Amino acid sequence: MSANRNRGGSPRFSISQNFLTSAGTISRLLRLTSISKDDHVIEIGAGKGHITRRLAHMCRRLDAYEIDPGLWPALLALREAAPNLTVKRQDFLTAALPPGGEYKVFGNIPFSRTSDIIKKLTNAKNPPIEAWLLMEHGAAKRFAGAPQARRDTLGSLLIKPFFDSRIVCRVPRFEFHPAPSVDAALLHLVKKTPPDIQATQKREFERFIERGMRYGAESQLTKRQIGAALRLAGLPDTRQSALMRYVQWLCLFRYYLALRGSDKPSK
Repeated sequence: MSANRNRGGSPRFSISQNFLTSAGTISRLLRLTSISKDDHVIEIGAGKGHITRRLAHMCRRLDAYEIDPGLWPALLALREAAPNLTVKRQDFLTAALPPGGEYKVFGNIPFSRTSDIIKKLTNAKNPPIEAWLLMEHGAAKRFAGAPQARRDTLGSLLIKPFFDSRIVCRVPRFEFHPAPSVDAALLHLVKKTPPDIQATQKREFERFIERGMRYGAESQLTKRQIGAALRLAGLPDTRQSALMRYVQWLCLFRYYLALRGSDKPSK
């Protein structure tokens, strides 16, 4: 888990690496996944290879990404004992994801790149069917949203039509070497089949949520329409946007689409 923060100029490496090296902790985390012998797995941020070594024995194929050239020799040495391992010596964010076929993702990811990595995975044309990502605990709560956080956030709302998200466990900061300043958590993403909205509606849903979170649900629908939509769905009529859950936002979006398709929407 690298905190490589590029503050301008060429990328810098090994500024601050937070490695997970405890065999017991790694085993415990991997047991919380569904990774099996038939799986193609992508690892983000292979580091020194402590997790990589275990993953290679668990799956059919492992593609391990690591941007720090100082760590490549140790990873390449692992290939002698793991012929199913391919070391990708590049930034995961610049890499092409598999164009077809199912795959899973595991990563001890950089805190500073969390949002970019989530966006890359969830916006992919062929996203992973499951992903487990170690990240800052606060970030995991934001992407998991309610009920594991106090409310749904913009980050959680934008991925929930296509992925279920939840925090699997919290990982204390002292499990890493060197220790980061905050605890981490393992976030689990599961691709929804089918999704809650059509892929062609994704951008419109994003605009609906972004505007609704900023200006309130009544910026999209009237009070009467909001009440009618939630009542028909058997959901509580929460007027405060900050307290609304994903299922309520989804209900309002579907109602919004239905009204837009009507010649005479109710006022």
